[in-house]
Amino acid sequence: MTTEEDSRRLAELGYKQELARTWSGFSNFAISFSIISILAGCFTTFGQAWNNGGPIAISWGWPLISVFILIIGFCMSELVSAYPTAGGIYWWAAKLGKPIHGWFTGWLNLIGLVAVTASVDYGCATFLNITLNRLTGGAWEGTLPQAFLLFVIVLALHALINIYSHKLISLLQNVSVWWHVAGAAIVVAILIFAPENHQSASFVFFGTNNSSGFGDGSDGLPFWLYVLPLGFLLTQYTITGFDACAHVSEETQGAARSAARGLWQSIFYSAIGGWILLLSFLFAATHVDEINKNAGFVGTIFDTALSSPLATAIFAISTIGQFFCGMSCVTSMSRMTYAFSRDGAVPGWRLWSKVDRNRTPVNAIIAGCVAAALITLPALYAPAGLTTPVAFYAVVSIAVIGLYLAFLIPIWLRLRMGDAFQPGPWTLGRKYKALCWIACVEIVIVSIYFIMPFSPAGVPGSADFTWTSVNYAPIAVGVVLIGIALWWALSARHWFTGPRRTIDEVPAA
Repeated sequence: MTTEEDSRRLAELGYKQELARTWSGFSNFAISFSIISILAGCFTTFGQAWNNGGPIAISWGWPLISVFILIIGFCMSELVSAYPTAGGIYWWAAKLGKPIHGWFTGWLNLIGLVAVTASVDYGCATFLNITLNRLTGGAWEGTLPQAFLLFVIVLALHALINIYSHKLISLLQNVSVWWHVAGAAIVVAILIFAPENHQSASFVFFGTNNSSGFGDGSDGLPFWLYVLPLGFLLTQYTITGFDACAHVSEETQGAARSAARGLWQSIFYSAIGGWILLLSFLFAATHVDEINKNAGFVGTIFDTALSSPLATAIFAISTIGQFFCGMSCVTSMSRMTYAFSRDGAVPGWRLWSKVDRNRTPVNAIIAGCVAAALITLPALYAPAGLTTPVAFYAVVSIAVIGLYLAFLIPIWLRLRMGDAFQPGPWTLGRKYKALCWIACVEIVIVSIYFIMPFSPAGVPGSADFTWTSVNYAPIAVGVVLIGIALWWALSARHWFTGPRRTIDEVPAA
């Protein structure tokens, strides 16, 4: 498909070509692959799975949940093929349903993208904090305030790259893919050949661990029904953000095919690479007591199994991968902000929907990064003994819930539409019914689990309750849902009509 054909298809959907359509199909795949980033999520949320289930939450949980996420990806690939617009998920919901569906989808998606940007950049700052501490021999202390300072610096750098280097972003997305492939391969090789000892296959595939504080640390019924599913947050969080393929579809050549293909392939290849990487972690986890002592922090595996230089090299590889990931997150978030504002949904929409002379939504980039910094402020505080603040996992949960609920609405609407849906060149055919049902049920279940407390200290009314242990995801998501519902009922339903056309006629073929 030529650029003219892409622009004509966009015009049929109601928009003129304002963003520069310079991205190749590989670049479209690359942004989602970079946002999924096995060098980010597999490292930063490893402790969540280790403490809540242990090895089985990783060795079996990862491929199991990956299959469900791939099904969600297939459903979304069909939708992006039919409607390749920057608004992506929000546009699909408004098209397949009513303005109210677009309203809720857009806000959930936007909140999820802000949260995933915050969590990725905070994870990057955490690993950079550790790397600097190791490289300086402790001169850089690596405190929580220092981690937050690095987080703000990383966030600012990502904003600047996105503002001033449109062409560089596309190039860096491509570089990021190869960094993730080569970097992960190097980490796996180090963990195979450098340690003196490895864990047994029985430990990796059948070992359990319950350091959550629930169920007295046993593997009884509470373990299987509550604790272990909390460990699945590792997979559900890592393999997310793949909607980026849709958000940059107005900048992608041959978007109706390449964006659909890029979306599901980014999930598929990340699932395989991530599983191999995580298995290498588990086989190298020979000092279980020490890992438990450090709340499942993945860096403890490297410190106990490797020499200091090799452990530092792994931290550096992951940090750079996370930097690429955060850069891609800002790109996706800003395109969603631009598209949703273009349709008048965001307060001050005229400001956020502007593009500069380089056809870049500068104001949308700045606004999203500022919001990401604000919701991460609680990470300045952490319960004693924890390497990672509970607030980090809360922001992770907000990202997962916001994004996946945003995915749920258009998938459900497509299922409800049935054969009346007009697919694009990439379609599920008759399989859409089974796949859409599976996707909807899985999203509802994980959203319920990820608003639950992560530890007994986060349960209101418990003897050791502390506010720093609270999973504030349900509070944040609940306040937002109530807020946008009230906003809709009292005001938006009178003026928000969904996507606004920015073009009067479709260019002739």
